[in-house]
Amino acid sequence: MVWCLSLAILSLIFSQGADGRGKSEVVSVVGRAGESAVLGCDLLPSAGRPPLHVIEWLRFGFLLPIFIQFGLYSPRVDPDYVGRVRLQKGASLQIEGLRAEDQGWYECRVLFLDQHSPEDDSANGSWVHLTVNSPPQFLETPPQVLEVQELEALTLRCVARGSPQPHVTWKLRGQDLGQGQGQMQVQNGTLWIQQVERSSSGIYTCQASSTEGSATHATQLLVLGPPVIMVPPKNSTVNASQDISLACRAEAYPANLTYRWFQDSINVFHIRWGSGGRLQSRVQILVDGSLWLQSAQPDDAGRYTCVPSNGLLHPPSASAYLTVLYPAQVTAMPPETPLPIGMRGVIRCPVRANPPLIFVSWTKDGKALQLDKFPGWSQGPEGSLVIALGNEDALGEYSCTPYNSLGTAGPSPVTRVLLKAPPAFLERPKEEYFQEVGRELLIPCSARGDPPPIVSWAKVGHGLQSQAQVDSNSSLILRPLTKEAHGRWECTASNAVAQVATSTNVYVLGTSPHVVTNVSVVPLPKSANVSWEPGFDGGYLQRFSIWYTPLAKRPDRAHHDWVSLAVPMGAAHLLVPGLQPHTQYQFSVLAQNKLGSGPFSKIVLSVPEGLPTTPAVPRLPLTEMPPPLSSPRGLVAVRTPRGVLLHWDPPELVPKKLDGYILEGRQGSQTWEVLDQAVAGTEMQLLVPGLIKDVLYEFRLVALAGGYVSDPSNIANISTSGLEVYPSRTQLPGLLPQPVLAGVLGGLCFLGVAVLVSILAACVTNQRRAARRRRKRLRQDPPLIFSPPQLSALLRNTSVDENYEWDSEFPGDMELLESLPLDLAGPRPRPEVEPELGEMTPEECCLLNTAHAPDPEARCAALREEFLAFRRRRDATRAQLPACRQPVPHPEQATLL
Repeated sequence: MVWCLSLAILSLIFSQGADGRGKSEVVSVVGRAGESAVLGCDLLPSAGRPPLHVIEWLRFGFLLPIFIQFGLYSPRVDPDYVGRVRLQKGASLQIEGLRAEDQGWYECRVLFLDQHSPEDDSANGSWVHLTVNSPPQFLETPPQVLEVQELEALTLRCVARGSPQPHVTWKLRGQDLGQGQGQMQVQNGTLWIQQVERSSSGIYTCQASSTEGSATHATQLLVLGPPVIMVPPKNSTVNASQDISLACRAEAYPANLTYRWFQDSINVFHIRWGSGGRLQSRVQILVDGSLWLQSAQPDDAGRYTCVPSNGLLHPPSASAYLTVLYPAQVTAMPPETPLPIGMRGVIRCPVRANPPLIFVSWTKDGKALQLDKFPGWSQGPEGSLVIALGNEDALGEYSCTPYNSLGTAGPSPVTRVLLKAPPAFLERPKEEYFQEVGRELLIPCSARGDPPPIVSWAKVGHGLQSQAQVDSNSSLILRPLTKEAHGRWECTASNAVAQVATSTNVYVLGTSPHVVTNVSVVPLPKSANVSWEPGFDGGYLQRFSIWYTPLAKRPDRAHHDWVSLAVPMGAAHLLVPGLQPHTQYQFSVLAQNKLGSGPFSKIVLSVPEGLPTTPAVPRLPLTEMPPPLSSPRGLVAVRTPRGVLLHWDPPELVPKKLDGYILEGRQGSQTWEVLDQAVAGTEMQLLVPGLIKDVLYEFRLVALAGGYVSDPSNIANISTSGLEVYPSRTQLPGLLPQPVLAGVLGGLCFLGVAVLVSILAACVTNQRRAARRRRKRLRQDPPLIFSPPQLSALLRNTSVDENYEWDSEFPGDMELLESLPLDLAGPRPRPEVEPELGEMTPEECCLLNTAHAPDPEARCAALREEFLAFRRRRDATRAQLPACRQPVPHPEQATLL
């Protein structure tokens, strides 16, 4: 606008000066605010007496002249210029105390009263432009202190004036914001904040600058909102009975902060321990928000949360974990521990320890418990006592003492072991039940025990509690029987000592088929091989069909086009041909019988392969390479009163079930020796007794899993110097000193040689004794045979008892009997009056018959008569032998044993 007016005035001046009578110059005067400036005007003659005239100064935009003077009269002055303007050097106007609003166009006019030409009056005049330079001044500023709610919008406007026009900028905490950043925007001296945040608080400075100087205005922005935690608490570890401080410092506006502390979401002033004590007596919340905890206890460990608040919504919070280290201690040992008779039982030692538990020692009836004296007894990893078979050996009073790296808090109270009868089923369900759908099925199950067990039923794999009803006899009632009841049901009987379970299969007949499982799709070139495991057929013959479709829908259809293929009867797999290669398909299997269709199986995705462009290389069967077996971790050796205790962590990578460990050890730099190659895979600690005093040992572990052997673990070193208790005999013969080992081996060798010599001497002695017996028998004659074998057997059966026998001193009798048929080469006539040896006369038969008499005296008499008859026959036989074979008489005797 100013330039437009200037151009208009200049055009007017130029138009007046076109005839040569007006002035065409434009004079510009520059002044500073507060100072003075002279607007020149040379219309009066420089010499001689000036004619009668009137001087006027007009300002562009004003209706009346700002200054008029006639002759010597007092001038007329505009109210804005009163006391600030006066004439100087003729018609020139001096303005003092310049103001910014004085800037503009001024015109000087002189009217000569003694001249009567109107043209001269109109041509009289001179234009001057006054420029007033001033430092910046603010016309509009925000308040010095401004409070804004968090997340609200804010506008800060700063308007300044000056000559030249000043430039307005914004600063936050001394840093220039420029055109703005993030949620802040600056334009034409106005600052916009779209959403005020806690970080937006601070001192904002508005600065107006020009060549004449600068002006600043500061506004402090206070954001009303919840506190901001500046110093959060940190995780801390403290020993028991020590004091601990958890820091928490916050800032907020308004600053009326209050702090609350919680342990695991419970206010610290409301926590009551099991013994009835309060945490309130040991905690204080300081002015700066810190939590001061005196005499830390094991129960004080946990997560502590600091919550500062100033009354506004959504206060922040910060948490830290407090760890309390204390010796191992028993929490609550029950006064009585029941064990099942004839079953595996556990005597638990409820322990808490930080650092972790290392081992637990047990006493029975006031004496140290030696597990090697009780076959089948062992100690679990948590220190519990595992008894393989509950019997009278387990009765007694037990106490446990836990240990960790800080020691122990003492033994537990005594618990008395009682033998109780475990649950035993009185009536078990059958292995299978077949029933039609909709009917009622009753499955019996009852048990007994001491205390009486609780019998419960559950469906394996799927919950079906709405249908499961149990009567007073613990029998399962399925009423009505539905398709969902099909499957395996388990009956569990449990009491305080044990829990036993039995199961049965329920087959629901008269239903649609059940869903197929384990659907597998093997992609092939332009085809796929689908296989599955059929479900229960519902009691009827079932058929299968395969449904498949591409995963991507056709653009002209809003749904998938599923294609089905029937499966031959009895098959559980099918080759699906005609598939597009490199296209993902969905596959599902549907089972059907005469009653309807079962549910579709889970959808399986597969991508068929394309035809090979080159001859296919025979595909080798893929073998899964299990991950390597890593070594045991963190092997540590700790000295205990019972020996050296090894503690470790299992391997991180185990391809299969961990079979066990191999423990190796050595002294100093000697070779490694296998100390124990049957360490169970569930063990994580092992006691190594029997070490030699004042010796440095090294131990390491090797893990075993399937056919894999891990690398050795880290080496644990320990010295036995200072140990006071040692076992009576060593369990590590490989770690004996060399002199002792040599002595033991020498003793074993000497013992073996002595045993060998003794055996050889016994053999020689036995051989000599047998030789003497043979020579003695050769010197004696064979024993006397009283009768032929048949008669001897008969007589033995008719003897008084088994210990009655005849001793003969006639060794030649047997030779006589044996040689009789040899000497008589041919048949010889038998005398009719003398019977042949071995044949009995009627009289002897009568004697034999009387031998069966029940009277012992009669039997002895019959035997005596038999002996006399035998002598008569023998004498007759000897008389028939040749003279060279004359027998030597021998005395005869009978002995009753």
